[in-house]
Amino acid sequence: MVLQFFNLLIQAYKMKIQHLLLATLALSIYAGCKDDQSDAKIYAVNEKSSKIEWKGSAPDHFHVGSFVVQGHLTVDKGGRVNGGDFKIPIASIQNYDLPDEQKEQLLTHLKSPDFFNIAIHPHAEFHITEAGPYQSDDPDAAEDANYLISGSFTMIGQTHQISFPASITIEGAQLIARASFKLNRLKWGMTSYNDPEEPLYLLPDVEIKLKIMSDTGQDK
Repeated sequence: MVLQFFNLLIQAYKMKIQHLLLATLALSIYAGCKDDQSDAKIYAVNEKSSKIEWKGSAPDHFHVGSFVVQGHLTVDKGGRVNGGDFKIPIASIQNYDLPDEQKEQLLTHLKSPDFFNIAIHPHAEFHITEAGPYQSDDPDAAEDANYLISGSFTMIGQTHQISFPASITIEGAQLIARASFKLNRLKWGMTSYNDPEEPLYLLPDVEIKLKIMSDTGQDK
């Protein structure tokens, strides 16, 4: 009986030690995750100093303008961009090159079902799925491009994958991102004025220039 009693005490002691070890391990993992999260940062887009510029062309003329961009980029504890989400309100579209009356006509047409169909699709969105190193001599890339950004771009109800080179730097507490690339509007179903035999024919590619200036980075 005495031997059995001591065996029970030893087993209970071993179980207590195991539980303590498990609890300590769990706390260590939690603390490590918490430290990793605190080292990561989120850089919110400063809407006043950021924009997306566009250039749409016909064979004999072109128009240029911009959109407002909203969203954020995430940066890991090593200072590398590893994600981001952006929203583009289509109603923010601007034109730079036309007089006021013609400008209003163009912008109203671009918001119509012929193009962005803003009544049904008021936003375009971009979600970064991968941000890797970029090394190339592509003349169309942003100057000093150091990232290849890949992600899903949603416009007028369709989502497709895109990739483009970007220059992304962190200066003090601010992140600065620039990119230059082309989007083929036909891929998202924007097929109006796509017949070269018609009086008004628009080229499929739209030139995009992206400039992102962030607010101060916040701990994730």
